[in-house]
Amino acid sequence: SSHDCLSTQFGGEPTSYTRFSIARQMDGDNSHVEMKLAADDEEGGEIGRPEHLHASMPPPRRNGKNLCFLVMAAVLLLLIGFLIGYLSYRGRMQKVTRCVDGSGNCEMTPTASYLSDDGTEEEEVPGPRVLYWPELRAMLSNKLSTPLLEANLRQRGGRKSFEAGKIEDEITASYIHDQFTSFRLDEVWNDEHYIKLQDKGSTNNEVSVEEDGQEELLESPDAYVAYSKSGTVAGKPIYVNYGLKEDFQKIRNMGDPMNGTIMIFRAGKITLAEKVANAREEGAVGALMYLDYKNTDLLVPFGHAHLGTGDPYTPGFPSFNHTQFPPVESSGLPRIPVQTISRQTADKLFSKMDGEKCPQEWTSGAMGCKVTVSSTSKMTVKLTVKNVMVDRKILNMGGVIKGFEEPDRYVVLGAQRDSWGPGAAKAGVGTAILLELARVISDTVKNDDYKPRRSIIFASWSAGDYGAVGATEWLEGYSTTLHAKAFTYINLDAAVLGSSHMKISASPLLYTLLETTLNKVKDPTKDLGNLKGRLGSDWVKRVVPLDLDNAAFPFLAYSGIPVVSFGFYDKDDEYSFLGTTQDTVMNLRKKTDKLYALMRAAAEVAGQIALRLTHDHELFLDFDRYTEELLSFQEKLLPFDQDVKALGLTLNWLFFARGDFQRAAHALRRDISNSDRENRIVRRALNDRMMKVEYDFLSPYLSPKDAPFRHIFFGKGSHTLQSLLENLEQLRDTKNSVDVNKLKEQLALATWTIKGAANALVGDIWNTDNEI
Repeated sequence: SSHDCLSTQFGGEPTSYTRFSIARQMDGDNSHVEMKLAADDEEGGEIGRPEHLHASMPPPRRNGKNLCFLVMAAVLLLLIGFLIGYLSYRGRMQKVTRCVDGSGNCEMTPTASYLSDDGTEEEEVPGPRVLYWPELRAMLSNKLSTPLLEANLRQRGGRKSFEAGKIEDEITASYIHDQFTSFRLDEVWNDEHYIKLQDKGSTNNEVSVEEDGQEELLESPDAYVAYSKSGTVAGKPIYVNYGLKEDFQKIRNMGDPMNGTIMIFRAGKITLAEKVANAREEGAVGALMYLDYKNTDLLVPFGHAHLGTGDPYTPGFPSFNHTQFPPVESSGLPRIPVQTISRQTADKLFSKMDGEKCPQEWTSGAMGCKVTVSSTSKMTVKLTVKNVMVDRKILNMGGVIKGFEEPDRYVVLGAQRDSWGPGAAKAGVGTAILLELARVISDTVKNDDYKPRRSIIFASWSAGDYGAVGATEWLEGYSTTLHAKAFTYINLDAAVLGSSHMKISASPLLYTLLETTLNKVKDPTKDLGNLKGRLGSDWVKRVVPLDLDNAAFPFLAYSGIPVVSFGFYDKDDEYSFLGTTQDTVMNLRKKTDKLYALMRAAAEVAGQIALRLTHDHELFLDFDRYTEELLSFQEKLLPFDQDVKALGLTLNWLFFARGDFQRAAHALRRDISNSDRENRIVRRALNDRMMKVEYDFLSPYLSPKDAPFRHIFFGKGSHTLQSLLENLEQLRDTKNSVDVNKLKEQLALATWTIKGAANALVGDIWNTDNEI
């Protein structure tokens, strides 16, 4: 019995023992266990009992003791086997933990054996030095050089203009190419495009007033508005504040006719192209815009009036040489003459207008602001635009540090290079940061053993002043490649326009990474504290939608690539000189005495984001944020539920699709947590599912040629969720003004776009939820 066995072993005089010897092999990861069974008399005989005891023990007793030996030996063997397995598993999991932390050399497939084929232990080969994320982050911070950032920015000094495709732009492009080459980037290349731009005519455009047959020239500025219609128009002036939809509504409420007028608005709130498009919708024959900031009385800014991005004469097509295009134009061209004027000229116009005074909130710095002229006034404004179309070659400059594990997956850092005028803030700051990040990251790879898993592309765009033309043409030229391979764009333009506040525009996928990054970058304007302290707990509510002039916009809305764009500014004291001849380093330094420290902070934020996305095994893209965005949108729709039901429609299908996306996001999160992170194939498949989230929110039911900005959250057009919401609001106000069939189509396309994004997030087709 077991009792007898224990009594024999521990209660009486010991007659035998079992000895285990455990010795760890020092040249491998595994324990070697040696077990010896020995008799009491180690000096003689076989393993077992001495012969003189055999005679004195009755056979049954001896058999019982032998059985006890066997049972205890078996138990101890099981225990030792468990310990060996546990130690082996613990060592392996420590290695996985280091992988998750980003330590480097941990690529082992699930089937890889710890022993070689012949059963002998493999000798461990020392790998490259492992760079943990905190170490890499500190290395970036230590290498960034404020003097070099300053030197890069001062490259723009002493030059009046860097217009796209002209000699100064080409010289700068050549300089950037040489810098990329000196930094030993893996590849450096030129990306050529042949585009149509509008240039100023042989003489300046003119703005004048006519009254009682007399014409008075008010201004003939050097600046012009690209893509304006050329020609001469005349009409009664009417002032519409910022040119917002609600501003035009206020004019309608006043009862002032807008058809056939020349509209005047001040800069700000929305882009010039959006102002002009709103004016044209109301029947304007021409448009004027002035700067309404301090110290800008005599300044006239350059601008463009194309409601879109890229070359408007090859919409949806890349502008490569020798390509045949159909005779097509972008629908976003203004088709009315447009010109910028000084605030001094705007004041002269107001002084000649005898209509009602402006509402108090419309006045700002303008002197004697009037909305329009009286019904009896004979005064009209005459606008003559002499712009000419030109064909021009532009160069985008590119350089890359190739990834060591997935070189075909890449982060893109980009900055506009061209500018009308010196462009210190508009293009100089971003270009300086781009060059410094290329130098620092390349040095970290070449000299400090950092091996990025994925590639980092550095891009310098031309023709950004004409509506992100260079960036858009690059996207159009390589769209089939980029949407599958580029997974983040980091915009560096206008990163410093002030010092007090931060402006952030980003895809929800990058909110968490951006917040984490800002928490680790010191605020240069304070003795203590980091940049996250500027945001506040509800900072996501203050994320600014990307405008058409931001190069990140086509990456997000056209190509479906997650983006982040950020910068320092002063909320109630904007930088006055963007797009003017006074956008100089001197004026930018007057705006903030922390210019170079803020440039360094911006470089550190952008560099950390790029490095983190190429360092970690798992892409730092938080797809759960889109679940929150969809839920927020659903809450905005709920008040219209009864209005929709009154038309015989329902919002339920849209809500079901949102629920499908939420379940798909949970499924992907579960797949990630349950996956073997050491398996490259599994890890890549999971990362690809995260990468495609943004792209899957591009409506598949639209042609990129006819509706290039197909993103249902951030695009432009009737397919967007915002447009659906606006139609529902209009339905509540005036039911008869809504096209029910159009509303039904909007609901259907939004539903199926969200459902398609959910299906893609789940992964394999057999895992999708096909009930809706």
